[in-house]
Order: sequence, then structure tokens, then C-alpha cells
Amino acid sequence: MGVRIVYPDSWEVLKLGEIAESEKGKKPKNESSEQSEVHQFPYIDIEAFEKLNFKSFTDGEKCVFCDEDDFLMVWDGSRSGLVGKGIKGVLGSTLVRIKLPKMNNHYAYYFLQSKYLEINTRAKGSGTPHVDPDLLWNYDFPIPPINEQNRIVEKIETLFSEIDAGVESLSKAKTQLERYRQSLLKHAFEGKLTAQWRAEFESKNGKPLPTADELIEQIQTARQAHYDKQIKDWELAVKAWEDNGKNGKKPTKPTKLDEIRVVENLSNLPLSWKNFYLNDLSDISGGLTKNSKRHNFAEQVAYLRVANVYANELRLDEISQIGIQETEKPRTLLKKDDLLIVEGNGSIEQIGRVAIWNDEISPCYHQNHLIKSRAYNYANPKFILYFLMSPLGRKRIVEVASSTAGLHTLSLSKVSNLILPLTTLEEQNQVIEILDEKLSEVEKSVSEISIQLEKAKLLKSAILHKAFQGKLVPQDPTDLPASQLLDQIKAERLAKQTAKQTAQTATKSKAKANKQPKAKSKAKTKES
Repeated sequence: MGVRIVYPDSWEVLKLGEIAESEKGKKPKNESSEQSEVHQFPYIDIEAFEKLNFKSFTDGEKCVFCDEDDFLMVWDGSRSGLVGKGIKGVLGSTLVRIKLPKMNNHYAYYFLQSKYLEINTRAKGSGTPHVDPDLLWNYDFPIPPINEQNRIVEKIETLFSEIDAGVESLSKAKTQLERYRQSLLKHAFEGKLTAQWRAEFESKNGKPLPTADELIEQIQTARQAHYDKQIKDWELAVKAWEDNGKNGKKPTKPTKLDEIRVVENLSNLPLSWKNFYLNDLSDISGGLTKNSKRHNFAEQVAYLRVANVYANELRLDEISQIGIQETEKPRTLLKKDDLLIVEGNGSIEQIGRVAIWNDEISPCYHQNHLIKSRAYNYANPKFILYFLMSPLGRKRIVEVASSTAGLHTLSLSKVSNLILPLTTLEEQNQVIEILDEKLSEVEKSVSEISIQLEKAKLLKSAILHKAFQGKLVPQDPTDLPASQLLDQIKAERLAKQTAKQTAQTATKSKAKANKQPKAKSKAKTKES
């Protein structure tokens, strides 16, 4: 059982449906994108309701009107139960106008604002959800004296205004931090973050910085050593396959190394930096393709999906299982420091999300919609990670992901051909060290701001909770009690009903009086 609320003596409690007047909007018959003398009334759809962005106007014929004294509720859709203050215009079919006669409508508006979460989560309908009227109209609605309603609304709006000002400042600070984050990443891959480090390198190390040509030579030597190891591992895998009676698919021979490709004149970089293609800096591979056959495989293993990979973040609360064959394991097994790149997600903003694997689950494999980049020993995987998160990295991902058909997706070849700047391993590590420190400070500040923003939401809820228990403002003994207000409302409603009935009776009487019997026509005679 819930806690019984003791309201002030001057308050009354009714079901909301006993006092509220409501009317659902309608789709107008005649609309125009331009306001004119004929189409003069703004049409309030969801976009106009939320953003005051009017795209349509109507002549008002057979429409439901509302004004600033009403308040509105979203009746249908994912935001069912959301309330907003009234707007002068014509109401759309997904909105309901609510009004409480002789009461401060803003008081009722804030009351329903405090109920939004419950109304929304308990919406009805198997298709498009809609507000449950049984829930809405059966809320116990506490009614203070009208003067106290006014004081409560004034106090709420004063406190909310102060909170909103603080939220706005926090939001601006959060935006500025994001800009600073992007600026750091941008400067990192222009060589600006390590400019001082390069200037001091020779004096501290007793030797000059490696030149770009020396960097290329180092990369070529390291690539060849990596390939030689791949060949040895493949030969061992083939032997094991043969010893096992050639069961399953024969291990694939590593692809022969192509000449390293240096991209010239792409951007202004320090002399010790060069632009390379990603597949010259790392081994790029796909993962396991999900299909029904895999349910019957003897061995089921943990594997990562797109849903597990976010921007520099792995969400591992839900790990799925998939059937796997022994010959698939070497190619799809995740190892520490592997980069996982999201192939596609329907949204260009989400394509290319990248995170680094730290062996959180062992063994673990990955699906084909996650492209794996395993950096060679002359490229720090975190350096690549930060580049793909940088403005330039995001720009290049979007460029290669785009297509003439309007679809956005990555592929092994597109990821392989991403161009990124590289410097010596020593300087890469310096870039990472600086970024780790500064980005950590940014994340800490953003986290603190997020906590404060959440506190602001909770504070608003607490204010509303106090308001509707009679604890936000003091009672005034000179206020007329709510019982008298309700008597006035009842009397007014009765007067309206009586007037309506009288008008209906008069109309019927007039119609009856105007109804005359038909006169009989006299037959005409012919003259002889």
C-alpha cells in the first residue's frame, strides 16, 4: 500500500476526469504551407508543439481550436503523455487540449508533468501507443484554493527558471568541452601536440629525429618480419590440418605483401610524418557471418556484435553465443589491442564507431559486421583509435562510407583504404600520452556536468512532489477554501447545462411551429 497523503484542510481531492475538460484534435480538411487571409490559423502538429515550428495553416473549418490558456498533451505515439503549454491555433490529431474551468491551468499542467513517466510507460495499444484514459482521468487530483494555486505556479516557475538557467550554463560548458576534445584530436594528427617534443628530441636523445624515409624503411622491415611469421604460422596450420585428415577448410595462405603505399601531398604534416593506407599499418579482417546452420555446430563461443561496440567503449553486459568451426578460429579470434570498427548502422553518424579490445573475455570472437584491425608493431593501436575518432578520421570514414545510392556502409576494402598520418613509434606514444591526460580531464569534467544535469532533473521532480502535497508554499487562512471553488464550478456547469437544454427546447419548438400542413390543391376545370 502507498503512503497516505495528508493534504491541508483547505484542499479538496477529486478524480482528474471529474473536473477536466478535454478534446482531441482533428486533421484539417484544408491546409496550406503559406499563411493567408483564408488559411490564417497555425496547424499544431507534433513539430509545432515541441519546437514552435509551424509548417501548415488552415481555414479552421470543423477544427479544434486551442489558445494559450489551455495546455496540450501528446495522445498518440512514443511520447504519449508529454504535456506542453497551450499555443494559439488549430489542434492536430495526435494532441489533446485539456482545460480546467475556473482553475489555474498551469497548476494542472505541472501536475500532469509530474506524471509523465508513468503515463508514458503505461501507454496502451499494440501498434501505435496511446494514453490510457482509465489511468489519466482516475488520478487523484489535489485542488488547493485558487489563490494558492497561483502561488504554487509562481513558485514552481521561479524555481524552474533558476534551475533552467543553471542547466543552460552546464550545457554550454559541455558543448565547449566537446569542442575542446575535437580540437585536441585535430591538433594531435597535425603534429601540433608534439611540436615541442620534436624540437627537444635531438638535445635530449643525442640524435636527430628519424626522417620520413627512415620511417618508411622501418615500416617495410617490420612488415616483412610480420609476413614471414604469418607464413610460418600458416605452414604449421596446414600441417595440423593434414594430420587431422584434411577435415574442414584448408587454412588460407597469407596474402603476399604489396609495396607499401605512401600518400603524398595530402595534407601539411611535419617532416617526420607520412600518410599511409590503414592496411599497410594493420591486418584487416572480417568476422563470422551469422546464419541458422551455426545453431547446429558442436562448439558455441562468445562473440561480439555491433551492439557491443561504441565510440571508444565496449558494452559487454550482453554477450551472445555463436557456432564456430575450428578452421575459423585463427581469423576471428580477438586478441588484446585489436581495433573493432562498426561496418554499418543505418546512420552515417554511427558508422565507423571504433573501440579497442582489451581481452575482457577470453576466448572471444567477432561477427562480420565488425571489421577488425590488428596493428603491426610499428603502429600503436591506440594512435589509430584516436585518429579514427578525430574530426579528420571521421571525415574520411564518412567519405568512403557514402555511396551514390544514398546508402552508408563500410567494407573490408573501404576500411583498408582509409588514409591516416603516421610518425615514429616514439612520437606516436607521445601523442597518446598527451591525449590520454587531456582527454581524461575532459571526460572527468563532462561526467561531473552530467551528474549535475541529472541532479537538476531530480530537483525538479522533488519540487513538483512538494507542490502537490501542499508543502511548497505556505497556506493563507484568508484564502477561500477549495470546496467553495468546486461549488462555483458545479454551479457554472449546471447553469451551462440548463442554458443548453433551454436552447435545444426552444430550437425544437421553433422548428415545430414552422412546420405547416400542406394545402390541398383545387382541381382546374376546362372551359367548354
